[in-house]
Amino acid sequence: MMNPVTLSAATTSGAASLSGTDSMTGMLISFVPLILIFVIMWLILIRPQNKKRKEEDSMRKNAQIGDEITTIGGICGRIVGIKEDNDTLVIETGTDRAKMRIKRWAVGSVDTIHDNPIDEEKPKRKGLFGKKKDGNAAAKSSKTKEEDVL
Repeated sequence: MMNPVTLSAATTSGAASLSGTDSMTGMLISFVPLILIFVIMWLILIRPQNKKRKEEDSMRKNAQIGDEITTIGGICGRIVGIKEDNDTLVIETGTDRAKMRIKRWAVGSVDTIHDNPIDEEKPKRKGLFGKKKDGNAAAKSSKTKEEDVL
């Protein structure tokens, strides 16, 4: 005669071995919303912050002599010298032409607008998945088509 406790334990262990793949699938499905939340947080918070930081770094790197700047401390002045060895700028402030040395990272904004930016070129066109599109490739393909017709 079978004990009802052992009978129910045997039945549940058999059912658990059959539904092992179902429980794994259920567990993976329960992690999908969590993964989606992390992806959305990256798209909304982290990616724009990194993009802004890169723009600020390029702005500081492209500061030239004669540019009007504002430091992160609120000091306004004009760049009169750049010392590359220790990465500092010499700025001139006020009507008394007082000169100060500041670190390049302390530049909050460059207020001078340049007609031809030094470091910037034409915006690079990118295709699907970040691959660069070559404008010459389109011209080459049209030339080959013309040659095929002739």
